[in-house]
Parts: sequence; C-alpha cells; structure tokens
Amino acid sequence: MNDIITGIMETARREPYRTALIDGRGRKITYGELARRVEAVRAAMAATTTGQGVLFAVRPGVDAVVLALGSVAAGGTLVLADPGLAPDVLAARMAATRPGWVVAESVLYTLSGPLRGLARRRGLLLPNLRDPLPGHAVRHLHTGPWLPGVPRGALGLSRVLRGVVPGDRAEAAAGSQANGRPEDLTGEQARDQPGGGAEERAEGRTGERGEGSGADGHDGIGLPRESPTAPSPNKDPQPNQSNMSGATAPDISEISPDQPAAVIFTSGTTARPRGVVHTRRSLAAGLDLFREAFPLGPGDIVHTDQLMLGLPALLAGATWSLPGGGDLAEELAARKATHTFAVPVHLDRLLRGTPKLPATLRYLLLGAAPAPAGVLRKAVGSGPQVLSVYAMTEALPIAIASAEEKLAHSGGDLMGVPLPGVGVRIADDGELFVSGPHLAQRYLGEEPLTEIATGDLARIDDGRLVLLGRKKDMILRDGVNIYPGLYEPAITALPGIAEAAVVGLADPETGDEEVVLAVVPAEGYDETLLRKALPEIMDAPAIPNRIETIHAFPRSGRADKLDRTALRELVTRRT
Repeated sequence: MNDIITGIMETARREPYRTALIDGRGRKITYGELARRVEAVRAAMAATTTGQGVLFAVRPGVDAVVLALGSVAAGGTLVLADPGLAPDVLAARMAATRPGWVVAESVLYTLSGPLRGLARRRGLLLPNLRDPLPGHAVRHLHTGPWLPGVPRGALGLSRVLRGVVPGDRAEAAAGSQANGRPEDLTGEQARDQPGGGAEERAEGRTGERGEGSGADGHDGIGLPRESPTAPSPNKDPQPNQSNMSGATAPDISEISPDQPAAVIFTSGTTARPRGVVHTRRSLAAGLDLFREAFPLGPGDIVHTDQLMLGLPALLAGATWSLPGGGDLAEELAARKATHTFAVPVHLDRLLRGTPKLPATLRYLLLGAAPAPAGVLRKAVGSGPQVLSVYAMTEALPIAIASAEEKLAHSGGDLMGVPLPGVGVRIADDGELFVSGPHLAQRYLGEEPLTEIATGDLARIDDGRLVLLGRKKDMILRDGVNIYPGLYEPAITALPGIAEAAVVGLADPETGDEEVVLAVVPAEGYDETLLRKALPEIMDAPAIPNRIETIHAFPRSGRADKLDRTALRELVTRRT
C-alpha cells in the first residue's frame, strides 16, 4: 500500500538529494535526511507503540513532521493536545484515547507542570503531559533542550536522531541518576551546562538540536549552523552530503493500513468526546484526492503549515515550505512558493496590504470557512489561480471549485463537482451525505462509518454541489423553511457589501422567527439600494424584517468562522 509513510520513503529512495522541507528560518532538509529521521523515530518507538495513542504536543515545524510520521510509522495513533480546553474536557479525551506515549516540546512539559499556574493565567491550558491519565503508564519523547518538568527517562529527539535506542537510554538514565544529575546530560542538555556539548559541536552532527531549541528562540530543524551538511537557504543540497545514511523505508508491513493513524476531536460533551478516527488508508486516499485536484510535483514549493496540503507535497516529491511567522507575502516571495493555503478572512487581511501576490505563486487554496464574494474578487485579481476547497474533518476533501466558478454562480454556494470516488447523497430533508475511500473509519467508540452526515443542506446542479446553508441554521417563518446559505453569497456580491449573514430570532411564545440580515458595509454602501436589490435575489418569504449594519462579524475557532450564535445575540441586543 502506498500511504503517507511508504509514499514519502519511496520519494526518498528515488531522489534522496531533493529538498523535502524548508524550515521557518529558510534552512533546507533533503528527502534522504527526512527519511533517516523518520526511521530513527520509528525505531525508537516501534517495540511499544503499535495500537497505542500518542499524545502529540509539538508546534508546526520540521520536528513536528518528523515526529508525526515516525509515530504513525511505528503503528501509533496521533492524538493532538489542544490547548485552551477545559480540564474536564481534556480529562475525558485522555480517558477515551488512553495514550501510551507523550511526544511533546520540552517547554510544554514545563508549562503543563512547574509553570502550570503561570500558563493558566496566560490562557494556555494543557493536560499534565507528565501524567495525562493518572494511573496509566506512558512513555515520553521530547524535543528541545531538557527543562524542568520533562520526566526522567524521557527520550530526547536529538539522541534518537543520533541512534540512541531506548535500551541505551535506560542505561544512560541509570548512570546519570546515580551521579545525582539529570539523565540526559549529553546532546541538548549538555549545551546548557558550563563547557557542555563540546564533543557534539566538534563533531558537527546533523540532528543534534531539537526543533525550537535554538538560542534565539526561533524554530529549527536540528542542523548545526556551521555544519557542512547544512545547505544554504538559496541552494539545493549537493550530492556529497553525508546525511544520507538510513534513507530506507521502515518495515511497516505488519501494520494494517486500517490501523488508526490519528484521532481528531471536533466536538462532543465531556462525557462523550467526539473524536474522528482516520486510518493510514483513509488519510492516504484523501491526500491522493488533493494531489489529483491540481498539478503538484517536483520543483513545486508549497508554503503552508497545514498537514493536509504539506503531506501531498511530500508524496508528490515537491518541497514543503514551513512559515516562519513573518509577513506572508514576503515569505511567499522569498521562498518562490508555487502553492499556498489561506483561510478567507486571513487572506482578506493580507490582500488589503498586498493586492498582488508573487508571480511564482500559481495556486492559492481557500478553505476552513465560506469565502465571501468580496474576498474571492480580490483573490482573483491577486495573480494565482484561486481554488476553494470543500472538506470536513471526516472526509478530506469533498469538492473543489475555482473562484471564477463561484462568482459566476447564483442561488447558493457552489462547491464544484465531487472529486473522483467521492459519493454524495441528498436526504429527503435536503441534508448532504458523503462517502468514499477518504472517509474516516469511525467516531471514537462507535461503529464503522459507511457515510457521513455533513450537516449541510445542499442540492446538485448539473453534477455540481451547491450548498444552501447549515441544517441547524435553517430559519422557520410563517411555516416556510429559509436557508441562509441560499442567499448570502448573492447578497455579499452586491456593491458596498463586504460580508452578509442571515439569522433568525425565534419568538419565545410562538417559535416563529424574525429574519434579520446583518451586513458589514464596504465603500459605497447604501441601505436603500440594498433593500431595492433584495427582491431580485431573495424569495419573497426570505426578505428580512430588518437590516443591521455591523463593523465586524463575531468569529470563533482557528479558522475565524462566523459565530452565528454570537451574531444572533448581537442583533438581539439592538432590538
């Protein structure tokens, strides 16, 4: 099976000297070195990981890619530690997944242990990484220098990459504890001691510094700054590199492709967390759909911190460029990026300051939230081809449409033709159901899935999916069902409208709903002209009772999605 592990390893065998990753500071790592690091992590974890949950707390970067791939190659199931959740929700997730490993940055061990109080005051809530499920034993692998809070006996990524296996680690730990000092005083800790690390620096080994362990606080990829194996950011690594040992595919033949590879929590109560379980097979199928949807291959540079775009780049032999936290337009130009991803609201902010994106950028993917017509128009004029991705955590992706297609369509939000192999079904109540090889295996603790209810109301128009809105957002007035998504794209496309949303406010006695149109005005906004235009684009029962202008819509989540509940409260207070 050619999945996320074997596919990347095959690329490493074919072209070991091609650049696989560029870190936040512009430093490069080859496919051969990536394969070596993944295999080192797999070897360190393999004997105790198959079928185990791996609580994962590593910020986006090269170490995160290596550790995630190595954990999955070892048969583990990634469980992302989501900061900011209430303690009881975190506890329920740990009880549901029962992780056998914790893979985390050393600083996060500190923030979830000795400095937990300070972290909570700053709004950072983490499970106790040392002991995420009391009474349940876990093993630990950390990246970065040893810090207070990192458990004794924890494997350090720098040592793993130098070939120190768990057995060696136990011996080193025993010897160190006998001397009354931390057990990992070689590698990353040694550099924090007076005169420490001289041997490592003299040898100039690759991989000795963990991601995020640099003295300047920036992300790193474990390459010594002066090492002859660390290529210039502006040049491809040369074939005389010495970091190619071990660039072979790990033996994962005994691990079923239906072995869970990741649990992604979406929602659910404390008593019953809702976790989406993806396997190596379902993830590989989704990544293949992405690769088939737009050209991607050797020579392309994909600038993103999104796994579901970065991994297809690696599978295609392209280069995955990781953001460094600076100005996105400047980073795209400096990296000569050919592909990137953006959430619509973030893209809108970018294009206000940079209307034209670098000429090297050929594809701009939008996703995670609906794209207003105003953002689409700006994006079309920015240079690259703009593609809007319709996807769910349970099924990545479902359909892709170009910005031009979406702008030319009226009567709902056009999603495009379902991608090859993706099955769609419209239920009697109008809800869209999706199936296909990329479908998640199941929800945690539930029966296997054969299709997924999207929660979206939709219709099929000439083979293309058109969304009418969220099922839960349907408005009922005078016995008529009103679907906001059927009208919002057309309203947003009117002159003087930056964003538009239709919400219903239920009468507590009758249940009948008042229809309110909330708009964020743009230059040239005229409410009188808007009211005149509405009958041309809205059915009579949907014409709003009133229009409210708002400076900015309330948003929530990482994707800054429209928070309709907060919007309802906002327009209610105005009555």
